[in-house]
Amino acid sequence: MQVTAMEIYRLLPKTNCAKCGEASCMAFATKLSDKETDLELCTQMAADELEKLENLLAPAVREITIGKGSKAMIMGGDEVLYRYELTYYNPTPMVIDVNDNMDDETLKERVKIIEESEFERTGEKLVLDGIAIRNVSGDNNKFAETASKLKSSKLPLVLCSMDPEAMKAALEKVGDERPLIYAATENNIEDMASLAIEYECPLALFVPNDLEKMKELSRILRSKGIKDIILDPGTYVDDGIGDTLDNFVMIRRLAIEEKDEDFRFPILGVPALTWLYEKDEVQGGIKEATIAATLMNKYADMLIIHGTNIWELIPVLTLRQSIFTDPRKPQMVDPGIYEFGELDENSPVLLTTNFALTYYTVEGDLKSGKSNCYLLVLDTEGRAVDVSLAGGQQTGKSVADLIKESGIEDKVKTRTLIIPGLSAPISGEIEDECGWEVVVGPRDSSAVPDFFLKLKEKQEAK
Repeated sequence: MQVTAMEIYRLLPKTNCAKCGEASCMAFATKLSDKETDLELCTQMAADELEKLENLLAPAVREITIGKGSKAMIMGGDEVLYRYELTYYNPTPMVIDVNDNMDDETLKERVKIIEESEFERTGEKLVLDGIAIRNVSGDNNKFAETASKLKSSKLPLVLCSMDPEAMKAALEKVGDERPLIYAATENNIEDMASLAIEYECPLALFVPNDLEKMKELSRILRSKGIKDIILDPGTYVDDGIGDTLDNFVMIRRLAIEEKDEDFRFPILGVPALTWLYEKDEVQGGIKEATIAATLMNKYADMLIIHGTNIWELIPVLTLRQSIFTDPRKPQMVDPGIYEFGELDENSPVLLTTNFALTYYTVEGDLKSGKSNCYLLVLDTEGRAVDVSLAGGQQTGKSVADLIKESGIEDKVKTRTLIIPGLSAPISGEIEDECGWEVVVGPRDSSAVPDFFLKLKEKQEAK
């Protein structure tokens, strides 16, 4: 449950000194409750008071950083079981695997694909987040050499080996980069814990399908002073992932509802294990993407994936983007005038809303159709065309105000506005309010370029 502003305020100094940048301690407490400011901005607290407040504000799931500086990726930090209750804060990192048996050229090419994979959706760039190096060879030196080659990568690393000696060899090369050590098990926990402490690296705890044993080993690690732990209860992909989902859900419930200190850590899923059973590239890719999406929906804070095909990655990246938006704040763009192509005083003028998905869909269709037009974007508080129409944000008056305030009348001599097909019910209202002629356009913006051509033919025929 989210900590309230009043609970935070009780622990603040109540001096209203404004050194934090807020007018009062209550205002600062409200910002802290909404995660819109940093506790460190309060300079009036004693160390013990600061610790109490830090503990109060700490999320149910510990926030853990892998890598450093520009290469850092953050995971965890969840406070609720269901996104609608608040929001999820740190998008699930998607880490792609390589192995130490790859020759230099193959390794270089795969790393390039991982680093350069990038897709844009609703104005946001969707990228991959890290590289997992698997000790397939069983050779300590080869594992360390591969890790050394990837030290210059722009992405953080996950070192995958159950052999403490191999892990130590790799950490000697890249330990200062703060990679994730994967993984401590019941059989190597003492050695792996020592390496995590020595190199100050986060440590994954792998305990397959045994939460009681995981709790026991998690407590051992915590007793040694290790705070940055990631839990892997096993990803079972051969006969379905029912057991995996049960474990993920149970761990998250123990963390958030029970505040069980041994489980208040991020969860790691490994959809890459799909390829142990699927050899066909298409079937394997589809199954891996499906498992990755399912685990992400059920609390996976990090995923290790093998496939790099665009058709496999895009659905998972798109899902991640959708899950990790704040449901309290609609995605939107700035209202106003947007210009496309070569313009003059006779260029057509279109209308749309400032819901991000709507805007970027229209933008993409206009650009792909090489359209030359002005696009008026109406402030509908981030609502789509039909929703804003039903909700009263899109009205004749609001459109008339946009036309007046945007200055579009200084840019074109025509007084014709093309509105979305879904806005047809208020076409007359818009005309009455602004005095422009209103033309009802297509319901789908993909048809706008063709609509322009037909409109131009009609005008020339006159």
